[in-house]
Amino acid sequence: MPQDLDPRLLRAFLAVADELHFTRAAARLYVAQQALSRDVRRLERELGAELFVRTTRQVTLTGDGQRLVPYARAVLAAQDELLAAVRGAARPLLVDLNTEGLTSRRILERARELAPECELMARFETGLTGAAAEIAAGRLDVSFGRFAGLEPALRASLSHQLVRYEPLGVLMPLGHPLADRADITLNELAGETVYAGDGNPKTLEWTELARALFCGRGVALAPPSPVALGMEEFRRVMAKTRNPVLAVVDFPAMPDTVLLPIVDPVPLSPLSMVWRKGLRHPGVDALRRAAAELAEEKRWLKRDPAGWLSERDMSLMCDNQ
Repeated sequence: MPQDLDPRLLRAFLAVADELHFTRAAARLYVAQQALSRDVRRLERELGAELFVRTTRQVTLTGDGQRLVPYARAVLAAQDELLAAVRGAARPLLVDLNTEGLTSRRILERARELAPECELMARFETGLTGAAAEIAAGRLDVSFGRFAGLEPALRASLSHQLVRYEPLGVLMPLGHPLADRADITLNELAGETVYAGDGNPKTLEWTELARALFCGRGVALAPPSPVALGMEEFRRVMAKTRNPVLAVVDFPAMPDTVLLPIVDPVPLSPLSMVWRKGLRHPGVDALRRAAAELAEEKRWLKRDPAGWLSERDMSLMCDNQ
């Protein structure tokens, strides 16, 4: 048994344990698959235990592998905490806001007021699924989104704070027969094809929510298409397809569209601030405080009992009570 383990080997192990797929795990860590496989084999040799069962069709954890997962997470969290304690105050914090103009931007602006000495760096890349994998791998610090939509193995490596129950609506192209309405019911969307990121691996949590919302209501999801990067490309693709788009009601205004709130019932998407377990940084503290203050001021966590929540979101709420 080795006296010391290289943390890189544990990160390689956890990436494969989360993905159960060597190619996806290698992409997540930005390393070659051959290098990742070599690190996993080295860890197995050093521990004297087989951690994965590999076949041509699937990868599964062995009993030893399952037992190692929580210990590996604890070791890496402790390392992150140690590094943050030494250099955290001076290190910029990278925060993914998803899209410009959303609730997350308001939280960041308040946090900058609360902690002007911290450098809180914003980026805009859609999708909590993609962001959460980067957080777990140490390439990103904070993001926002629907925490219940993440896979359980990924959620286990992350902390979250519920910020807001965001009402949903649809972005409707001007000229659409329903575009002149003040709001729209789910029944009135029957027969429509709505875009909700289907086919984008970074937004799986959003597509899963759309499937749950539209199930049995006669609403189809727009088929996968090339992912539009940036607001201008998104506008161009939307203008071409003219499909309604599922969005939160605070989604920034777009030319030639109108945002119709969905009513009867009002569907809700729980928005959480998400960060890596064990991360200690004054910027995280400022963001959490800003989120709590705004939630109190704006009554973001006051939920209408008649509002719709998915079963997965309801289950996570019950687990956290």
